[in-house]
Parts: sequence; structure tokens; C-alpha cells
Amino acid sequence: MSDKGKVLVAMSGGVDSSVAAVMLKEQGYEVVGITMKTWDYAQSGGRSGKEVGCCTLESMNDARAIGIKYDFPHFIVDIRKEFGDWVIDRFTEEYMAGRTPNPCVLCNTHIKWESLMRRADSLGCEFIATGHYARLRKDEESGRQILQTGLDLNKDQSYALWGVSQENLSRTIFPLGNLTKPEIRKMAADYGLDEVANKPDSYEICFVPDNNYRRFLRERVPYMDERAGKGPFVLSSGEPFGTHEGYPFYTIGQRHGLGLATGEPIYVTHIDPDTNTVTVGPKEELMGTALSAGQINFVKTPDLLTEREAFAKIRYKDPGAPCVVWQEDNILHVRFTTPRRAITPGQAIVLYDGDEVLAGAWIIQVEHPETVVIA
Repeated sequence: MSDKGKVLVAMSGGVDSSVAAVMLKEQGYEVVGITMKTWDYAQSGGRSGKEVGCCTLESMNDARAIGIKYDFPHFIVDIRKEFGDWVIDRFTEEYMAGRTPNPCVLCNTHIKWESLMRRADSLGCEFIATGHYARLRKDEESGRQILQTGLDLNKDQSYALWGVSQENLSRTIFPLGNLTKPEIRKMAADYGLDEVANKPDSYEICFVPDNNYRRFLRERVPYMDERAGKGPFVLSSGEPFGTHEGYPFYTIGQRHGLGLATGEPIYVTHIDPDTNTVTVGPKEELMGTALSAGQINFVKTPDLLTEREAFAKIRYKDPGAPCVVWQEDNILHVRFTTPRRAITPGQAIVLYDGDEVLAGAWIIQVEHPETVVIA
């Protein structure tokens, strides 16, 4: 048994998780690699003609080859049912409810960590590790696990990790948190990880490999045209402004692909699934001053009952903005110092104190300068 302990490393077959596994092996941990099969083309469609993403045979073989090269066991586990029941079904349901889902956060919160912990326990592993760009520290005074941004802010993934529980964070290792992507690629080459050293990063939704979520929804939802077929575009005044292809195929803030001829840029500002209506308007109508969010997960602090200042991100690539936040019952209320563009129900808001995550929650209501829009 290693002095450092036994760690189960989630290996997607990409460069980040591969380097994480070898790093921990070199540091003296007893490493066990695991690749989780979450979807397949038969379930999701969209075969693109090449192997992409984290659940392909090529990726699994790459992860296994690294285990053989560095002398640690590697397992493949089939979690397609768990993943489908939670992530894919929720993804579909959110679009059909007129919201825009975030499947990566759902996966991390409800599937990936829970699945890894169960397998870690069955294999006698004290820890789990992933290739995420994030850091952890334990606050000795409160005993809480504090999630921090990754050192490489261009790759930081703390936004996607806000939902992981304190219990699970207490057994988690992020080996890459203090490194940059160029450093990781150099380490992969130095380790001789030829299988993955130059693999490009994957940005598509893993179970929609062709990045065509309209195709995915049409194949997934029975009677789509009857349930959510063509309907009216309208202006905020209610005036008709053309015909759309079905409300699930649009997102708040969308400008391109509307098929509307206008003299100025026009954006989706609201989606009403009950009437199959999509509201469009100028950028000014996208601006939101405040929001409410539910299903809170507290990270740095056990609550936010006292009003305080924070820094908030409303989407993964959002640079963030100052705000004031307070909690009422199980709802977070957030008011921004300056209006924010395209606050979107269904997305997550993540609150920061410097580089540390305070809490996160799912956006359910947006307040505009003169109106309130409820998802």
C-alpha cells in the first residue's frame, strides 16, 4: 500500500486526465484508472464519421494503454443508464420547458462524482481524482472544503463544479489545479503519452457529438412538431414578427439562425413554451438587473442569510461581475451593480469571493429594468 493512499482517477482518454493519473502515480499514490461509458451513438445519434469525445473506443483504448505503460489497473464501467436517466433526460426536459440546460454541471453534480465514489468504495480507494482545472483547500476553522479557480484562468472549470457536495470534495484531488494547459501538454510529451499529448480539446456536448442539438431533440422527443412545431416570433409589445421553427430550438441571447430580416441586430429575449412563442428584440431588452436561483449548493459558507457583496458568473465563459447576494429560505437573490446581458433560466449562477466559490444555484427568474420574466 502506498504511503500517499489509493486513488481512483477518472480517465476520459484525453490529455488532462491522462497527465493527472501519471502525476499521481509519480507522486507515490496507488492509482486505479477508470473510464466511464456514459453514452453511445445508438442512444444519442449524430455519428460524425470520426471518433470524438470521451466515450469512444479510441478514447478508452488510449486510457487503458496509459495504465499498461505506467503499471496501474484500468477499468471501464458502463453508466449509460445512470447518465441517461439524469443528464440526457434532464437536458431534453429543460429545452422542452423553454430553458437552456447545462449538462456538464448536472453530470458533475449528480452522476460523475456519485458514480466515482461508489466505485472508489468498492475498490478500496480513499480518494478520487479528475483532470479538471480547479483547486481545493480545507478551511481549518470551519472544516469546509473550499473550491478555488484553477491557476490557468483560460481553462478554469470551477463554474462546472459548484454542485459537488462537501462530502465528495473532501475525498477529491485536482492534480492540475496549479498548472496551465501548455504545461500539461509538455508534461504529456515528457511522460511519453504519445496517445494523448496532442489531442485537441473537446468543446461539444459529449452526447451530442455533431453539436446539433436540434437534431438530437427531434430524434429524442416523440411528436416534436405536434408538441412544439412552428410558432410566432413576437416583439416585446406582442406584435407578430415572423415564424420560428419551434421554441425548443432557441436560446436566450441567440442572434444568428433566426431567419429574420431586420435593419439592426435582433436577439431572442424570452421563450414561452405554453404558447410556443419566442420573443425577440434589440440588445437592450436582453439586459437583466437581478435574478433568483434555486437548488443552492453552499461551498465556502454554510448559508448566505446575511446580505453581502460577491462576484457572479452566469455562464461558463462569463467574465463575471460584482453583485449583492442574499438568501431567503431556499432561494438566492442576486442584484448586479450594472445590468448583465442574457441572464438565462436553466443556467447556473456561481458566486465567488475572490478566487473561491461561495455557492452556486440554478437560475429560475430574471428581473429586467422594467419587467420580471419567470421561466
